[in-house]
Amino acid sequence: MAKPTDPLIFDETGGAEQQIARLSAIMDCLRDPETGCPWDIEQDFASIAPYTIEEAHEVADAIARNAWDELEGELGDLLLQVIYHSQMGREAGHFDLASVARAINAKMVARHPHVFGGENRDKSADQQTEDWERIKAAERGPAGVLDGVALGLPALTRAIKLQRRAARVGFDWPSTDEVIDKIREEAEELAEARHALGPEAIAEEFGDLLFVMVNLGRHLGVDSEAALRAANAKFYNRFRFIEGELEAIGKRPAESDLAEMDALWNRAKARGIR
Repeated sequence: MAKPTDPLIFDETGGAEQQIARLSAIMDCLRDPETGCPWDIEQDFASIAPYTIEEAHEVADAIARNAWDELEGELGDLLLQVIYHSQMGREAGHFDLASVARAINAKMVARHPHVFGGENRDKSADQQTEDWERIKAAERGPAGVLDGVALGLPALTRAIKLQRRAARVGFDWPSTDEVIDKIREEAEELAEARHALGPEAIAEEFGDLLFVMVNLGRHLGVDSEAALRAANAKFYNRFRFIEGELEAIGKRPAESDLAEMDALWNRAKARGIR
């Protein structure tokens, strides 16, 4: 057990290995039942998991904004999450930081036989992706086709992964035409549910429609998660334009109306704001 007075905790020199050891020692101190931080001591895997997801999204956000001055700090925050879970794993006797690193090292070597083994390296990115999935399937053994697709993934991402897994064994529409027909069918069912069924049934039909929309994106080669992120960013930027134009004439959105804001939206669109 590290102590708060250990010299390593205050040593800012050294390379990656020493600094990771330093971070691990800091976490060890924070989780000390007698001298640690009360908040850190109370946490468990479930309570920390949302922070892990949040930090991963903040990394992605910094990359999307080309905020390279922020990315270093965001990656550090994400690294802290790995250290945190590894510390709790060690305390519970499940695993530790060394075994976590050992496992991912072994996995990366095993999944790149064209780099670390004797396989031919002359493959396209698509071929390498297929090989990666084939090796993953072999590692899973005789599990179900959809087993191993994490429940905690963003819903759109999980839908893509489920559909890709099913498609690999032939459970897929042959073309986009059938997918579009299915979208029409699901939209009609949602319209009917809106008038005839309760909130739970409406939510179910809405989910079915979203799922098929993701399938269409997959058939078109569009990443639904990335497409929706881009649409979110476009909406944000155009609405900020609306706010700016209204502020210039001394108004706020709540003091405007739909017709005025819609006209400003079209102006933002005409200016190519995305």
